[in-house]
Amino acid sequence: MAASRPALIALTALAPVSWGTTYAVTTEFLPADRPLFTALVRALPAGLLLLALARVLPRGAWWWRAAVLGALNIGAFFPLLFLSAYRLPGGLAAVVGSAGPLFVAGLSALLLGQRPSARTLLTGVMAAFGVSLVVLRAAGALDTLGLLAAVASTASMSAGTVLTQRWGRPEGVGPLALAGWQLTAGGLLIAPLALLAEGAPPALDGRAAGGYLYLAVANTAAAYWLWFRGIGRLTATQVTFLVPLSPLTAAVVGWAALGQALTPVQLVGMGLALGATVAGQFVTRRERRTLRFPETSETSRFRERDARKDARDVTDGALRR
Repeated sequence: MAASRPALIALTALAPVSWGTTYAVTTEFLPADRPLFTALVRALPAGLLLLALARVLPRGAWWWRAAVLGALNIGAFFPLLFLSAYRLPGGLAAVVGSAGPLFVAGLSALLLGQRPSARTLLTGVMAAFGVSLVVLRAAGALDTLGLLAAVASTASMSAGTVLTQRWGRPEGVGPLALAGWQLTAGGLLIAPLALLAEGAPPALDGRAAGGYLYLAVANTAAAYWLWFRGIGRLTATQVTFLVPLSPLTAAVVGWAALGQALTPVQLVGMGLALGATVAGQFVTRRERRTLRFPETSETSRFRERDARKDARDVTDGALRR
């Protein structure tokens, strides 16, 4: 039996909630100044685990599509995420991701031909305003490189979310395999960069090994399976408005476990971000037509075009033989 929509939203929300703990784990458990190694250990083992469970490999055009999505959602996103985590306080690094709805709205207009509704833009602005309140009042000095990395990681993941909506999944392939393809592709992309930039892996104590195990299994393998499952059944707007749960979780963890102070202005900003998350789950009639299941006219048009291109490639190949 298919899960109800509130249950589906709640399960998908577990992914950004889990990601909100990344910053505390990174700063408290892992070796310092190793963002690429951390990204590699988080992505590649999780991807290989999911591939072993799914036992499905890409076929045809999905080899390059998986590589593109893996680069956006993992290969670029993870290093930028950890770079920002190392250079910014946890709540500050994570809260920048709340601007994701505005990135997704713009990219959906460009790549999917879907004009965002006024309600979506207003809700996105509310989330961004909440972000600005937390960022401008956050404890600790602002680091320009860290902020740029946080913004770039949000843009990368937003592009991956929109392209995942556009391409959907191959027939008979579930979110477990899709997540495994992307995590593996992204991990393989990060591996040579980590070796060249950071050298040999650092020595790990039990604390660091436990932190990496948590990031690879719960924070990545399980969370990305839930995330791609949600992308396949919710609108891009609904999914991306769940992202503010990550900074909210990071801020709560920072306050509860790390002793990071929260000012009243920050609390107001977090309230606005939470309100935007809730408001973003109410789907208008026009947005309901953009759900992946059943397919929308826009995504169907893209899929039919790609199918015609694949058919022409097969025909041309047969004629050449």
